[in-house]
Amino acid sequence: MIVLYLLVFGLAWWLGLYLVVRDWTKPLLWWAGGGLVAFAAAVVWPVPALVCVPALAWTGVILCLLGARWWIYAVVPVFALALWVPWIVLVPLAIAFALALRSKVFLSLVTVMFGLGAGAFLLQLLPPVWSLPLIGVDLIVLGVVVAVTDAVEAGEAIRADMVRSLVVSVLTAALFGGQVALFLRPGMEPLLYGTVAAAIAVQVLASPIASAVDRLAVPRVAAERAELREAADALPRRAPSTLDGIGADEFARLTRRALTHYGDLGKLVASPLTALPSIDQALPPLERAAELKRLLLKSILRLKPRTGDFGTSDEWRHYNALYFYYVAGIRPYSVRTKRADLDPVAKQALSWFVTQVPERTLHNWQNAAARLVAADLMAGVGSV
Repeated sequence: MIVLYLLVFGLAWWLGLYLVVRDWTKPLLWWAGGGLVAFAAAVVWPVPALVCVPALAWTGVILCLLGARWWIYAVVPVFALALWVPWIVLVPLAIAFALALRSKVFLSLVTVMFGLGAGAFLLQLLPPVWSLPLIGVDLIVLGVVVAVTDAVEAGEAIRADMVRSLVVSVLTAALFGGQVALFLRPGMEPLLYGTVAAAIAVQVLASPIASAVDRLAVPRVAAERAELREAADALPRRAPSTLDGIGADEFARLTRRALTHYGDLGKLVASPLTALPSIDQALPPLERAAELKRLLLKSILRLKPRTGDFGTSDEWRHYNALYFYYVAGIRPYSVRTKRADLDPVAKQALSWFVTQVPERTLHNWQNAAARLVAADLMAGVGSV
């Protein structure tokens, strides 16, 4: 039984870390990854409080896919109540299931299986030796679905990157965990789990760990080294397909995604837009990403009215929404809005965004402006 538990633990731990590291900024990946990591901890320490966390996280995944944001404010009170009444976490999970039943059929089916397993554990209908592996299988399936969904949304490939990470994690865990397993004695199981967890974490978190060490040891070149690592990590995620025959809506979505990564060449490497005909495909990956960045900037500048450097009329809104947010790097609704390196025009734009433009309005302007940029880029694709 220790082999089965170790297998479920390792897969859940690996997939949870993999999802979070895939993109630190996405709540969907945090919900799914956090639930898997919490479940891995519950395998080692099977208490109801830990099993409640995956149920709450799964509810967050479903609601996040449905576009609901209110769960982030409700999860802490529900968890606090679950410390006394563990089965209460099944109530919001059932509500999320009902909401997803029409549009997320497969996800709803997996949710039923997970709910049955979690209910069997929390209500003590089955012993943990059976219910925990059942919960683990459902959570791993959910994690894979979330990873594929995120990759499709980003226009990236997923199989090669995920398989590579899994294979290296398995080999690393076997190398270090196998040495502990050879001399395993009763009571040493936590050491085995800890060794496997550390081996997998070091592999999955290799890039973030290296970046943190670089900032301490070689701060002068830390940014450049991080960019090169991100580019190398992004290469397996690049979809091999071309842009031939792609629809206008999909092209606009890919353009919006590329604009989001405008300041990060490492992430732009994986963008399908690096296959634009105007970009020389013989160039190295980072140079293709730099060319894409140059084309995006060129299209953004075409949106700028010819009267002055900054304005607040309707004809300026598309240019302002893209240039100052992505090119100038202004984040008006972030706590990090105080920057000493802004020029007078950027400071004026920041003040205008903060006082006159609601966050939702800016988001809508960016979507509309991204379509204009996409139309400009499509003009050079030819057959699109």
